[in-house]
Amino acid sequence: MDLSYTPAQNELKARAAELTKLIAPFEQACEEGDGLPAETLTQIRAHVLDLRLNAVNVPEEWGGQGLSVLDQVLVQEELGQLTNALWDVVWRPANALRACDAEQRERYLLPAARGDRRDCYAVTEESAGSDFTAVTTTATPDGDGYRLDGEKWFVTVGDVADFLIVMAMVEPDHLPTLFLVDRDTPGVSIKRTPRYMHTFVYKHPIFTLDGVRVAAASVLGGVGAGADLTREWFVEERLMIAARCAGAAERALREATEWARGRRQFGRVLMDNQMIEAMLADSAMDIATMRALTYQVASECDAGMPRKLVHAKAAMVKTVASEAAGRVIDRAVQIFGGRGYMREYAVERLYRDIRVDRIWEGTSEIQRLIVSNEIAKRGLDQLLHPWPAR
Repeated sequence: MDLSYTPAQNELKARAAELTKLIAPFEQACEEGDGLPAETLTQIRAHVLDLRLNAVNVPEEWGGQGLSVLDQVLVQEELGQLTNALWDVVWRPANALRACDAEQRERYLLPAARGDRRDCYAVTEESAGSDFTAVTTTATPDGDGYRLDGEKWFVTVGDVADFLIVMAMVEPDHLPTLFLVDRDTPGVSIKRTPRYMHTFVYKHPIFTLDGVRVAAASVLGGVGAGADLTREWFVEERLMIAARCAGAAERALREATEWARGRRQFGRVLMDNQMIEAMLADSAMDIATMRALTYQVASECDAGMPRKLVHAKAAMVKTVASEAAGRVIDRAVQIFGGRGYMREYAVERLYRDIRVDRIWEGTSEIQRLIVSNEIAKRGLDQLLHPWPAR
């Protein structure tokens, strides 16, 4: 298995690194201002387009970059070094939008790929988290369309998105279905916007859908297709989370290493203490492990690995990477001592940023259930060895 970078991948990584460098100066402003002003976001948008890193997961014929899964991982890994979730200013339309019909594509996907429109995925509810089959938002047939009623929690980017991808149950058969809903549709409102542990560049508001009238043409991918489309979205997002975890952990380790080399205590540099050396070594091993597994599974996805196996391996990747990144960044905070607890230091912001990666897009506990279910149904061989087996 050859996982060395091709010349094209080296060029792609260089562009992603350049974009990361251009965005990084806004980290502190985002922390202090609880977000960035519109003019700054417009400036960043121009950089994204100039470096051809918009909509990396969307086919070229639909206005995206058409990157492979592995190439998307390489981009997300570079962007993951940014604090305050500034990686999210580099838009990746939800992969469910690939199910758009021709008319929907013109109205939603093409402008989303250009960055003229922004989508947000509204699945989670107060009583429906990892188990999205427990969704209670309803889509009741009404004339030639539907009436949507319900409430959606943790709608990331909901504060700036101008359309929502809403999962609702089409009654009376309770069929999980996705709907494309413009933000300004009557009956769509933000109930409240909670504050969270991290300072995210965008918000995660709670939306209320009160008698929202939508046409039948707003159904995405067909009535009853919502569960499968959402699972596919979860799988892709789990791989991208793992990639960003690797980037965040590497930044934390590099900053901790530089600090340990320069900080003097008790007449010698901090790095000369064996306990500090062990922390740095453990962190390097954690990063190498998560990166190797992420690259392997991304490559297997590109090679056509079966969907159910992709689901299980993506669960492995997300769990390994998010938990390893948590360990690495925790050690970095410890190495910085009191400064590691100051928000002006990147390791402190990364510490808060990375915690959610063990929760969203499926908790670590849910990922373990997915993996154990794969073991029970199909055994260990395909999980423990690269696909396809030689």
